[in-house]
Amino acid sequence: MLNWESIFATRSSRMKASEIRELLKLLDRPDIISFAGGIPDPELFPQAEFAEAYAEIFGGPAVSAALQYSVSEGYRPLREWLAKQMTALGIPATVDNIFITSGSQQGLDYLGKLFLSPKDTALVTWPTYLGALQAFNAYEPNYDQLNPGGNRTPQAYIQAAADAGGRVKFAYLSADFANPTGETVDRAGRERVLDLAEELDIPVIEDAAYQSLRYDGEAIPPILALEIARIGDINNARTIYCGSFSKTLAPGLRVGWVCAAEPVIRKLVLMKQAADLHSSTINQMAICAVAERGFDEQVAKVHKVYKHRRNAMLAALEKYMPAGVTWTKPEGGMFVWVTLPKGTDGAELLAKSIQSAKVAFVPGRAFFADGSGENTLRLSFSCANDKMIDEGVRRLGDLIRGGMAEAA
Repeated sequence: MLNWESIFATRSSRMKASEIRELLKLLDRPDIISFAGGIPDPELFPQAEFAEAYAEIFGGPAVSAALQYSVSEGYRPLREWLAKQMTALGIPATVDNIFITSGSQQGLDYLGKLFLSPKDTALVTWPTYLGALQAFNAYEPNYDQLNPGGNRTPQAYIQAAADAGGRVKFAYLSADFANPTGETVDRAGRERVLDLAEELDIPVIEDAAYQSLRYDGEAIPPILALEIARIGDINNARTIYCGSFSKTLAPGLRVGWVCAAEPVIRKLVLMKQAADLHSSTINQMAICAVAERGFDEQVAKVHKVYKHRRNAMLAALEKYMPAGVTWTKPEGGMFVWVTLPKGTDGAELLAKSIQSAKVAFVPGRAFFADGSGENTLRLSFSCANDKMIDEGVRRLGDLIRGGMAEAA
């Protein structure tokens, strides 16, 4: 029998199973109240609109193009619509600044491949999106902590990267309602990230998967918009904006995009040609049709439901969590981040919770590049109704309270 482990590339050792993807299997268990999956509620998908869009494609002359090979950049009408959307966000873009990906996750994978050599350093927040770590891990980087509110010097980052055997290659962050914390980087923090990137002469990868999901407060310009306000031209910008339709329209069609300077887009197109040629043309056409006819209305529908559930979860946490437990109060997105007393292990708590309380969540350690954060956990409210939220948080609060009493 072939010894596969001896044949696999060294990078394969950095590929780990997603704790979240494994926990999603619990959604099929009727006895489990799940706050684990950071997934949109399928009841909110514009199903009728998509049915109409696909019917029109199959019933008209566009069906031949929909089923044929297509250009790697993506479906032009969709890129044109996205360029207008980006412009409305303060990011004047043309169709040549837009590249369609198979979900924004593919964009992160391509950017990791494009920038990272083994032992290079990626700057990420502590905690950060688990999917980004998975995408970057394959290219064998080191990680260092990006803190938009901190005062660490550029030289300190440069020296740490050199000591680890490489260079700082980019800063990655989700500035709006981040997965997993739900927190938003304020305008001053975004400006500081740009200042640091300029001093280090590195790109900024702005993961904007949740940017459309603001329920309260004033919108803050994307990092790319702030940079363009400084320099005047997207084609001179170092910020790379990664967007997605997964949280607003539907995740199953796997349509995301990258908005960036043309030299970056051209490189990504070459990578797409070598990987999967192009994203599904028919899915891009359907997304385009649905977005053109009612994107704002769909987002408003999603906002109403998720804001209500966010409020219900915050109220339940206030009602049921024991003293010593804290949590974020997000203005949008899908997540609340809970911090437990020191010494509490989120993974151990999950095992007990699944067995006794029948409540699922994601232990926080998975989101830290250094494996810390053991006393944290992520709760998602996007797919839970009022009854599930109240009952699930009550059970979880009782379990945590009991564990704290035993520890005392």
